[in-house]
Amino acid sequence: MTFDLARARAETPGCQETLHLDAAGAALMPQAVIDAQIAQIQLEARVGGYRAAELAGAAVARTYDAVAELLNCGSDEVALVENATVGWNLAFHGLKLEAGDRVITAEAEYASNYLAFLKAARERGIEIVVVPSDNTGQLDAARLAELIDQRVKLIAITHVPTNCGLVNPAAEVGRLAKAAGVPFLLDACQSAGQMVLDVERIGCDLLSASGRKFLRGPRGSGFLYVRRGLLDRLEPPWPDLRSAHWTAADAYELRPGARRFENWEFNYAAVIGLGVAIDHALGWGLPAVEARLKALAEALRARLAGLPGARLRDIGKERAAIVAFELDGHAPSAAKAKLAEQGIIVSNSTLNSTRLDMERRGLTETLRASPHIYNSEAELDRFVEALAAL
Repeated sequence: MTFDLARARAETPGCQETLHLDAAGAALMPQAVIDAQIAQIQLEARVGGYRAAELAGAAVARTYDAVAELLNCGSDEVALVENATVGWNLAFHGLKLEAGDRVITAEAEYASNYLAFLKAARERGIEIVVVPSDNTGQLDAARLAELIDQRVKLIAITHVPTNCGLVNPAAEVGRLAKAAGVPFLLDACQSAGQMVLDVERIGCDLLSASGRKFLRGPRGSGFLYVRRGLLDRLEPPWPDLRSAHWTAADAYELRPGARRFENWEFNYAAVIGLGVAIDHALGWGLPAVEARLKALAEALRARLAGLPGARLRDIGKERAAIVAFELDGHAPSAAKAKLAEQGIIVSNSTLNSTRLDMERRGLTETLRASPHIYNSEAELDRFVEALAAL
């Protein structure tokens, strides 16, 4: 498959300044996303935020439709939120979990999600059940099937964890959850934008994602998908005048659809930017994006495998465009800082982000490189040369 690298780099002004390998943190935005946000802010400066929001109605509506197209769902099943963690918590705390109810999760679950489990265990008496990983490092679907019983009220897993290239078998989890009649919450923060996401094929009932990562949208943007059939079993942890109608002095009615999980105050520039970013990804075609990112990640892994002193730390049967590794003699945080001095941007993952998985594998910190379509093979060579120089 040929890929128009020149176009991808021309659309991304940040490519002129940095060698950016941190799409898993916050990817470089296309010029169209930057322009859309600036235009909305300038409009707010001229007419005020409320009038500017009214004038931007069509652009905001397009963001809902773009998310729906991205996920293969209805736009009424989409709520726009500040980030994936907000969306995830709205879904999780919207479930009426009680003492003795069980929540099943995976070893590579993200810290913010697991902290919510711990809070619910402390305050509501729920039980947390962690599915072991199989010999590849991904969630063991056979063990999951054995753990599902009448006490399980939610299955919640991270699709692609923050600390490595693992891709958990979401569709298999969805099949088991559906057969058991158990709601399935998928954290797609790292998979949205780097691979095809079809909620019907996956079978998830709830999905959360941020805009700033592989979708290349603004910081402070995200979305929550809520399957229509699950709405009656959920209630927002807190209603406000956007999510509900105050129908009488002592009564209110929740807004229909997933927008009952939204709140009144929006960063409209970010909302519009998110829609433009998703349209940009759809314009490339998610299958083409996924193929390009996987090829870049595997090319980087091959280069690192030949670098003395470098040790890859990726696991999983299927691997995503997050490459985790260690470098002998260099703490990841220190190596990250030295690379930044050369205009090379990577990130690092610590024990605090995915404690169960990191402890199981005896890791405390790793370097994390995550390419996007604007990266070139020549940049991978330069990156590895910089590591060798360290």
